[in-house]
Amino acid sequence: MLIYVKNLMVVRMKKQQLPQMKIKNLSIPVPIIQGGMGIGLSSYSLAGSVAKEGGLGVLSSAGLDRIVSQRHGKKINARDAAAQDVRDAKSISMGGHIGMNIMVAVINQYESSVLGSMDGGVDAIISGAGLPMALPEMALKHPRNEDVALIPIVSSGRAMEIIFKRWKRSGRLPDAVVVEGPLAGGHIAWRSEVEALDPKNKLEILVDEVLEVVKDWGSIPVIAAGGIFTHEDIVNWLDRGCAGVQMGTRFLATHESGANAEYKKMLVEATEDDIELANRPGSPCGMLFRVLKKSPFYLQALARERAPKCDKGYLLNKGFCPSKYENEKTFCICNGLLASINLNNANEKNLYTVGHNAYRVNKIMSVHDLMQELQGLTLPQIALVEQKDSITPLNL
Repeated sequence: MLIYVKNLMVVRMKKQQLPQMKIKNLSIPVPIIQGGMGIGLSSYSLAGSVAKEGGLGVLSSAGLDRIVSQRHGKKINARDAAAQDVRDAKSISMGGHIGMNIMVAVINQYESSVLGSMDGGVDAIISGAGLPMALPEMALKHPRNEDVALIPIVSSGRAMEIIFKRWKRSGRLPDAVVVEGPLAGGHIAWRSEVEALDPKNKLEILVDEVLEVVKDWGSIPVIAAGGIFTHEDIVNWLDRGCAGVQMGTRFLATHESGANAEYKKMLVEATEDDIELANRPGSPCGMLFRVLKKSPFYLQALARERAPKCDKGYLLNKGFCPSKYENEKTFCICNGLLASINLNNANEKNLYTVGHNAYRVNKIMSVHDLMQELQGLTLPQIALVEQKDSITPLNL
């Protein structure tokens, strides 16, 4: 059958097979880490499905005591909830690898989450939103210490150097590192938008910095994160010397993620102008926080319509949440995020956190289909590229 397509020309696209990624004693068939997104967005169903497809499926420890208690119909503390969430994800992973993302800023439950994850059989712990200085000492307390890969998240070569020097004292160096750039979703490392968007902080530069630091410490796998969207993006980072990539927003836009229907609808409809780095008011922990600015909870925060209140206490700044006392500079993100997974009272509005490239999402898809696409297995072998004043026959 011959079909004529006006103003398009056919270009053959070569797809590159992705190599496996090795981290400590883990062999991950597909070099993709699904980012840990809290609260509850990186659900056990998402992480387990990603692991089943060959990637590293990652849970988020934030709020797991409430999430897992609700799922299992009984009150479960933070340590036991982390263990149970890992077990739940592994039950559908078909032997795939499961990680846990544990934010340093969730200080009250940090150690419980580390040890609980290890209780449950977690394969890797990824930790950021602050430098995870105490992580190796905490892991050393557990009998599974040697079985679990410890992976800090950094946003500069200097931060990587600091972690190497600090962790060396414990006798345990990082098993890999995630380098997160300013296009990532949720919390990012910078305190001002000007600093975050400074050309010197582009992910390419940050990755090169960290690769140089890593060389001096015996080399570990470096994983790029922040703004990665396509198969071609993944290949680019592998060619630059990375062992793999971490992706959040693409997995947020799957049937298996914990986001509610309203969240996913707004994600698909979002334009580039709908995405904002929340600063004033911003996150209680003081870091920039990327959101959809049409999020009902964020609009309420911008108008200072929500009275100061913190009744969850997950995200703290120097031991307390400023949003409990004021709403001018900060807003309580925990309640908004819990609402966005349908796990809060009806009085709390939804808060939607996304990565910079969320506007490129045009549909919600299954994890299976997404993983196939990211590996270049289901992308069309031809691309239709605009060419003026031409009619190109396609022999199908």
